Amino acid sequence: MELRTVEWKDDSVVMIDQTKLPNELVFVRYTDYNDVANAIRTLVVRGAPAIGVSGAFGMALAALHSSSKTKEDLLSDLENAKKILFETRPTAVNLSWALEQIMQIARKSETVSEIRDDVIIKAKQMAEEDININKKMGKNGAELFQENDTIMTHCNAGALATVAYGTALGVIRATNESGKNVRVIATETRPIQQGSRLTAFELKHDGIDVILIPDTAVGYTMANDLVNGVIVGADRVLQTGHVFNKIGTYQVATMAKQHNIPFYVAAPLSTFDLQSKPNDVIIEQRKASEVTGIGDKKTAPDDIDVINPAFDMTPPELISGIITENGVVKPPFKESIKQLFPAN
Repeated sequence: MELRTVEWKDDSVVMIDQTKLPNELVFVRYTDYNDVANAIRTLVVRGAPAIGVSGAFGMALAALHSSSKTKEDLLSDLENAKKILFETRPTAVNLSWALEQIMQIARKSETVSEIRDDVIIKAKQMAEEDININKKMGKNGAELFQENDTIMTHCNAGALATVAYGTALGVIRATNESGKNVRVIATETRPIQQGSRLTAFELKHDGIDVILIPDTAVGYTMANDLVNGVIVGADRVLQTGHVFNKIGTYQVATMAKQHNIPFYVAAPLSTFDLQSKPNDVIIEQRKASEVTGIGDKKTAPDDIDVINPAFDMTPPELISGIITENGVVKPPFKESIKQLFPAN
């Protein structure tokens, strides 16, 4: 059964509530874009591609339920919805990309009813395109791995981070589907445990051999020759090849470099940011309670200062290749990424 993280059903947005996994597989339904924004903010839905499509569906709800009678007023309502949705997660570039795609469609439409229809159609198309893109990436990335490889992954870049299939886990799925027997080592990915809660859940669901390790065991597994390659997803890739991904990715990449293990990133073209420089990117800082406790259980002293960034930046010199739907780009990334975007 293919898991659909987010989809449009009966004029509403239906999502898997990822905060309930792995204990329960719960689907939630939203008819208000503000609720979609809150779902993105509170990690009911997470992962750059899934956030992008969720934002597009949020815009569709805003168009559908707006009481505006003129094109100008409806566009104003959509701009307001776009602002609220964008502010939920500033680091992942897919969100701003998807919101702007919807606004472009809305501006081109002639009437209020056309805007509503066209925006919903576009958002649904974006969801289907996400799955197709992931499957293309999977095929491209599968060529990088061999029979009996053990592949490490960090965080969750699977079906649950996209509409379905996944980016990094999509490559692992495609490798498995191509007939190669591979095993996965998943890091727990503190403090939200996306690796233990989500990646391990997905891979077990698909019958793929997975071993879970604490984040602190990355060096141990690499030093003991238990890893043949690493693959992660991305929330933003710059034209220089700098990759922003879940906090801890930089450490995994550094350790992989130390042990001569190839480190790959899987990212659709919609995750590339060709304008920003490394210092321009806002790193989302999350609440201290994610670090000072697990559920209702305290694990730190009261009033302790906490630094809790959601993402870090991996420099291009640590990256062996970036897998996209249009092929795998290798260093030097300034030149190879430019080839992916000939119009720029």
